[in-house]
Amino acid sequence: MALALIATALAGPALAHTGTGAVHGFGAGLMHPLLGIDHVLAMVAVGLWAGLTGGRARFAYPFAFVGMMVLAGLWGMSGEALPGVEIGIAVSVVVLGLAIALKASPPLTAGAAACAIFAIFHGYAHGAELPAGASGLGYALGFVLSTAALHGAGLAAAGVLAARAPLLARIAGGGVALAGLALLAG
Repeated sequence: MALALIATALAGPALAHTGTGAVHGFGAGLMHPLLGIDHVLAMVAVGLWAGLTGGRARFAYPFAFVGMMVLAGLWGMSGEALPGVEIGIAVSVVVLGLAIALKASPPLTAGAAACAIFAIFHGYAHGAELPAGASGLGYALGFVLSTAALHGAGLAAAGVLAARAPLLARIAGGGVALAGLALLAG
């Protein structure tokens, strides 16, 4: 009896279901943006900045980010090189944090373009980390869904902070920028 309990405790999962785990890719793609503080900070910051800017920016900034992220993700999956990816990601965190802290409200196209430029680095990183044997489509759908959810969290936070604690929003932006500087230093 004791031997059976020990064997059961040491056994790993069979993972016999098709379409799960790395074979499918969706779960890996869904988790990838959530497992890196750099991605979480940048993607929430896009939503927060968009929400605090208001108007059409609430949609334009996240859509610009996600659209370019998908294209850059395909680039990353192709195996072609993009130098400075990690630096670009860290710089995006700094700049997005500063945009929030300084209450930057650029013309709509300039803000959307900034988000799209930052998305190149994030999307490339996502695509380049496609697990071997995973479905590229499933993986991409996963990281797009996670990114959209993080943008949504930022938009929701902006809705609360803009009305009740605008100074706290600016302080949060400063914290994001400082975290980005720490990423650059590390």
